[in-house]
Amino acid sequence: LTEGLLRLGLLKGTLEQRIADGAYRRFYPHKTGHWIGLDVHDVGEYRIDGESRLIEPGMVFTIEPGLYVRPDDTSVAAKWRGIGIRIEDDVLITRDSHEVLTEGLARSAGEIEDYMAGAR
Repeated sequence: LTEGLLRLGLLKGTLEQRIADGAYRRFYPHKTGHWIGLDVHDVGEYRIDGESRLIEPGMVFTIEPGLYVRPDDTSVAAKWRGIGIRIEDDVLITRDSHEVLTEGLARSAGEIEDYMAGAR
């Protein structure tokens, strides 16, 4: 995400600088994902006795990096203001590997536009 922010001119400097100083957090205000339970965030304890809980078969995670530009952010070009993009995958942990539950969904801009055109 930081590489893209630099390429678009939303951040200035080097990749190493912007990662080190956390400047990307202005556009990426959350974590990469979270566990999914019966009620989306109904996940149980992330820590047990102060230690991070180990991943177990049957657990489901959402992996959802997102990029958001505040509509009132006058430090960026007006064309970027108010834009939010989040790509989400849901991943089931299996005994030996994992299964991407959202694998069959549209990914590219063209695929999404085609889907939206047919949804009318």
